[in-house]
Amino acid sequence: ERSGTLHGLMRVRGFTQDDAHIFCLPDQLQSEIVDVLELTKTILTRFGFNKYELMVSTRPEKSVGSDQIWDDATAALVGALDELGWEYGTDEGGGAFYGPKIDLKIKDAIGRTWQCSTVQCDFNLPERFDLEYVSAEGTKERPIMVHRAIFGSLERFFGILIENCAGELPFWLTPTQMKLLPVTDSVQDYCKEVAAKANKMGLRVEVDRGNERLAKQIRNAEQGRIPVMAVVGVKEMEQGTLAVRSRKEGDLGSFDVDDLLAELKRCDDDAEEMTKMGEVPKKEEEEEN
Repeated sequence: ERSGTLHGLMRVRGFTQDDAHIFCLPDQLQSEIVDVLELTKTILTRFGFNKYELMVSTRPEKSVGSDQIWDDATAALVGALDELGWEYGTDEGGGAFYGPKIDLKIKDAIGRTWQCSTVQCDFNLPERFDLEYVSAEGTKERPIMVHRAIFGSLERFFGILIENCAGELPFWLTPTQMKLLPVTDSVQDYCKEVAAKANKMGLRVEVDRGNERLAKQIRNAEQGRIPVMAVVGVKEMEQGTLAVRSRKEGDLGSFDVDDLLAELKRCDDDAEEMTKMGEVPKKEEEEEN
């Protein structure tokens, strides 16, 4: 970036890009672009991004490649978007010198748009590498290369993600998914057994040291943006249960350990938040005098 334009994770001195290259025949171009766009939608939706802007950037004044190949490539990009039924705008002359492209911009928490995903046709590198394939007619032809980046700059993408969720990452992505809060030292071993069982299932569960009062343990876990907490006392240890609390939903009731871990695993796999209610103890009704 130019001097003075650095901006947190959004604009860094050097960035990492998830760039990949697809080599294809001209008649395969549109279907490959459709596949990339569908993959992009799947991944962005997983992270909670459902609103974005799409722009088709066309041939600039200085470019490589024939008029025909530029027209065909641009038609393939537009055809892919039309096939998916996605709305888009056109940036006349905004393409790279080596080919037209689709840019996808997502909005951050305050409405600014940032370019992340991109799909670009490249006629230059196949030419420079002298790449060829033998067509059905037996002639040697030049393939088309497609650049694709889903996240774009990884630093920028995660900067936008952290801002959008105010540091409260979705359950499937958060570093610690559940914290066990022991009420007494006598349940520490039980907590460690539950955590080990959860970790074997691929869940990220930790045990609080238990040096603080329960209210302080809960407060610390909530301030740490931990989505699920489980209070563990002697009663829970004897019954093989956990008293579960969600940071967003509050108390969720009591769960059998295996049932809770199975539900957490489902939430992790399906990118959902933990909202299922367990058994809620009924308060004893006071006898009327």
